[in-house]
Amino acid sequence: MNDITGLAARFEEHRPHLRSVAYRMLGSLSEADDALQETWLRLSRTDISDVENLGGWLTTVAGRICLNMLRSRTHRSEEPLDSLAADSATVRDEGRDPEQEALMADSVGQALLVVLDTLAPAERLAFVLHDTFAVPFDEIAPMIERTPAATRQLASRARRRVKGGTPAPDADLSRRRVVVEAFLAATRGGDFEALVTLLHPGVVLHADASVIPTPEPVVVRGDQVVAQGAMAAMGRARSTGIALVDGTVGLVMAPLGRLRVALRFTFAGDTITEVDVIADRARLDGLDIGVLDGAAA
Repeated sequence: MNDITGLAARFEEHRPHLRSVAYRMLGSLSEADDALQETWLRLSRTDISDVENLGGWLTTVAGRICLNMLRSRTHRSEEPLDSLAADSATVRDEGRDPEQEALMADSVGQALLVVLDTLAPAERLAFVLHDTFAVPFDEIAPMIERTPAATRQLASRARRRVKGGTPAPDADLSRRRVVVEAFLAATRGGDFEALVTLLHPGVVLHADASVIPTPEPVVVRGDQVVAQGAMAAMGRARSTGIALVDGTVGLVMAPLGRLRVALRFTFAGDTITEVDVIADRARLDGLDIGVLDGAAA
């Protein structure tokens, strides 16, 4: 029989790694912690005297648990996506720390979480375990009942989704990224004057009817007015991150990894001339979201 105290200490050594795996798989800290609890229960009930690599064994167990949770999630047709993706200001998961959730999302990258959420469970597992944690395809394949070659194809397909569509030229992306990162920083920090300097005086903001919501789409003109609107959305900025949106630099708001709002920008030099705020589910589903090179992963 295993020494439970010693076994618990060994499990705790691997907890940070396992939590990173589970969070990338599930996009929610509360669900990730549930997966870790189940992983511990399975460990405590298993004779591991023949296990040579406990970290690898635990990663496999946690991966399988997360895979089952994802599959269960996709089959809960009575729980629509919009209810799962509630605004961070209204989500009230029991025991969830919104600040910790936001910090974890920042460390992983909102764009990556958004793209991962669009993948099938098997694709997500293959990509996360192989590309992020270097688990060999030979070890991943039995978990999803595929051959190693088929598992490699799943990861490759997921990788293409993560990279997004054809982006703008690198020079343009770098320049626009600086502007959008400054836009996000000013919004999060409540720096109205800094935000205004990033906006063209004649900037136009378009927001579809699902953003406010209103009966009709909203059109706002002028740097001062647009900046004031951005300041009003400061609470949402904590769950917002930089992303490729239809091939150029934009922002995605994704509490719990589920895309709720996207901002698509038009630029003139180093200023923003147009902001398209998208919250309509059909429009969101039609966007090509990707991860910028060098973004957290």
